[in-house]
Amino acid sequence: MENIEIGRLLGEVADLLEIQEANPFRVRAYRNAVRTVRAHPTPLRKLVSQNADLSALPSIGKGIAANIKELVESGELDLLHELAAEVPPGLIEVKRVPGIGPKKARRLWQELGIESVEDLKEAAEQGEVSQLPGFGPKTEQVILRGIRNLPVRLTLGEADALLEPLLEHLVADISIKKLAVAGSYRRRKETVGDIDILALAGDAHAASEALVTFPGVASVVGAGPTKTSIKLRSGVQVDFRVVPSDSWGAALVYFTGSKEHNVILRKRALARQLKLSEYGVFRAGEEPTEADEELSQADEEPARTGDKLAGTGEEPAREGAAIAAATEEEVYEALDLAWIPPELRAGREEFSPAEAGALPRLVEQPDLRGDLHMHSTWSDGRSSIKEMVRACAGRGYEYMAITDHSKALAMVQGLDAEKLRLQWGEIAEIQAAFPEIRILRGMEVDILKDGTLDLEDEMLEELDVVIVSVHSFFGLDQAEQTRRVLKALSHPRAMILGHPTGRIINRRPPIQIDIDEILQACASFGVAVEVNSHPHRLDLKDTHLARARELGVPVVVSTDAHRTGELDLVRYGIEQARRAWLGPEHVLNTRRLDDFLPALRSAD
Repeated sequence: MENIEIGRLLGEVADLLEIQEANPFRVRAYRNAVRTVRAHPTPLRKLVSQNADLSALPSIGKGIAANIKELVESGELDLLHELAAEVPPGLIEVKRVPGIGPKKARRLWQELGIESVEDLKEAAEQGEVSQLPGFGPKTEQVILRGIRNLPVRLTLGEADALLEPLLEHLVADISIKKLAVAGSYRRRKETVGDIDILALAGDAHAASEALVTFPGVASVVGAGPTKTSIKLRSGVQVDFRVVPSDSWGAALVYFTGSKEHNVILRKRALARQLKLSEYGVFRAGEEPTEADEELSQADEEPARTGDKLAGTGEEPAREGAAIAAATEEEVYEALDLAWIPPELRAGREEFSPAEAGALPRLVEQPDLRGDLHMHSTWSDGRSSIKEMVRACAGRGYEYMAITDHSKALAMVQGLDAEKLRLQWGEIAEIQAAFPEIRILRGMEVDILKDGTLDLEDEMLEELDVVIVSVHSFFGLDQAEQTRRVLKALSHPRAMILGHPTGRIINRRPPIQIDIDEILQACASFGVAVEVNSHPHRLDLKDTHLARARELGVPVVVSTDAHRTGELDLVRYGIEQARRAWLGPEHVLNTRRLDDFLPALRSAD
């Protein structure tokens, strides 16, 4: 059992305890343990096999350590079964619907008999939920909208955590010569449904056997000569395909592109009297077949069904050698296109520049010279300022900013003016010990309900970096929420708009805001927008970032790290920026310090 699965089950314990109104300190202990488990760099299963003392880990007491050992060794947790016997387990999913916390989930259960999301949907559609005190019609609509958007997909971080041990297991098998993960995962889309893995193998049967013997397999969905599908314990389906070595490039192209991208590729092939499949690019007859004509008019990507030619239900024509198949580059070249980076294969605007050989140079992680959003133990961070500085210096950064919370977030010990000045004193001392990196004095300043900033102007004047963010009153209507943020952006010391839509993927929807109006205001005021790199946020989303690029709004890629290990999350922000066609010139923190500082609030 991997850390992500252990964390999920401990989180369910916390959810059930909270619904039962158990001791809040016990609930908090499990919540803290979940954070430790998810952030730990070593798989806990390895620590268990080494008989390590898990209670030595932060926030892991002896009882929770025993829970983890039980999960690793048996895949089950008696405590979870005991709690589920007292509370309908379906209430865990009910609690995850936006607008419903543990107290509301309990009331819905006790007063309306709701035990599942299906029950909740039916009650909300019949107007029963709005009749309960404290709910109302607006909450009922939020609930219905939330049910429609309940998570069925993994975040990229979750997908990475599940894939790492699986790929290690497969690579260790001698029959497998090469592996690649395709699909939306390879395009680095914000969330992933199922997972496509391609393999070259000397023995396809042995390779499939290696897959089904992976310890994390819950069930085998189907198995054939070249394709095997499994379900992991997390519920995620993995489709594993062994492809011919001479078709490797064509298979990568076929199983990576979005449906829109692939349809356009197939149409380009037909227009050139060619046929494109997962096996390669083949010459077609003088006239397209009836099946090809139908495919060229399709508005969706044909279903991928094993080794069948998608859309026709027939085996692809393989008589004669493919004119392109071995590499992705030659497949695209056969269609008069330059190779297109996977992040751009969305079927939007990639084809014209690829045809002209004018695809841009996209931003890369080594381009970054600093991280501008992180927290320390001065607020809700888990690492000290010195630890964060040492980690940033170790990454070769030229500069960094410590941006703890302002005082409005009292529950995370946000800083007032007095504490902020004390922090500056510590920063000065640490700066003397780390001359190789510039430590910028910053703060993540709350945007209050009326749009004012949660820090006195005289203090804002002394900060190098001012991030303004929404952390409260998420339920305001669009007009009021937009006015609130616009007012904050108009403050002359607002420099960066942090996680602009406030979303947490699969947990909290974005705030209701006119994002285009906000981006235009950022362009006018010279305020940068953040790509928050945490895989649960990835805020702004790629389409919003593309609009920012069009408007000339500067972008900052930062981590919002709360511990040193989270500084590595920057790769997700870079991938998000690449999906929006951002190059180094669009990202402020690719600049040297002397160029970066004047660019903040550049409209002034």
